Amino acid sequence: MGFTTRMAAFALGALMMAGPAAAQSWPTGQVKIIVPFPAGGSADTLARTLGQAMQEATGQTFVIENRTGAGGNIGTAEVARAQPDGSTILLTPSSVAIAPVLYAKPGYDPVKDFAPVTLVGNIPMVIVVHPSLPVKTLPDLIALARSKPGDISYASAGFGTTNHLAFELFMAQTQTNFVHVPYRGNPLAMVDVIAGQVPVFFDFVLTGRPHVQAGSVRALATTGSKRSGVMPDVPTAIESGLKDFEASTWFGVYAPTGTPKPVIDRMNAVFAAALAAPAVRERFSGLGVDPMPLGPDLLGQLTKDDLAKWGPIIQKAGIKPQ
Repeated sequence: MGFTTRMAAFALGALMMAGPAAAQSWPTGQVKIIVPFPAGGSADTLARTLGQAMQEATGQTFVIENRTGAGGNIGTAEVARAQPDGSTILLTPSSVAIAPVLYAKPGYDPVKDFAPVTLVGNIPMVIVVHPSLPVKTLPDLIALARSKPGDISYASAGFGTTNHLAFELFMAQTQTNFVHVPYRGNPLAMVDVIAGQVPVFFDFVLTGRPHVQAGSVRALATTGSKRSGVMPDVPTAIESGLKDFEASTWFGVYAPTGTPKPVIDRMNAVFAAALAAPAVRERFSGLGVDPMPLGPDLLGQLTKDDLAKWGPIIQKAGIKPQ
């Protein structure tokens, strides 16, 4: 089941179960939002947009801290070990859900060590290439890769990240073989793609679009189930001939396990209010992100579902836990 279809099914249940926010006074002081990827990336941009809105609404300080490395595991594990009092939370992409399959010792269990707060939004990726690569369309790239198996490299934000696994899915469906070059986050990967060091990259539309507009890279396709509202002239991979190919990513907020339910409920309410703010919705829309403040139950289920979805792809690709 695709992401969009799952969200439609979950949303009705989430709305039916929604109740009044708890009387908990969170936040009562400074809140640290850990983003386990570099500044300038998609998760960082969303965290800073929401942090500013929540700070204006609550009068409390929200500090965004980038704790990078190990495909997001370093920052994520830090939140897992934090005090469960609402002062330290995590905003992360969906790669958090598959850590047990990718890493022998990720430093956390995405189900046991976290209390889901809310889904924040969903965003597709855009498949880009350096302009020097002699391809204009996704079928062109596939044909070139088949003619040169193992000769073309692709960048990712790190081992096990969403764009790494999306490319593994792409190679499996197209029967191609590219060389993986992992980086410590999307911005660092894009630097080398623009420089021509690595010719192919699946970037999020949020961060990839400006480089496409500048002509630094060429867009071949997007990876959502429908065309991106901010890149309407770029066809989807499905339109380009890859049946059922969808590899969007979602972003969620988690607190350490043990955080009291009234605090989780209050967090959910504060994030939902921020996501409903006109300025935030306008900002998200301009970035190609669909806001989805659907609460802790949905995020918890989605975390489990993605582990079930991507686990077989990881195993089929022969990716060994590191």
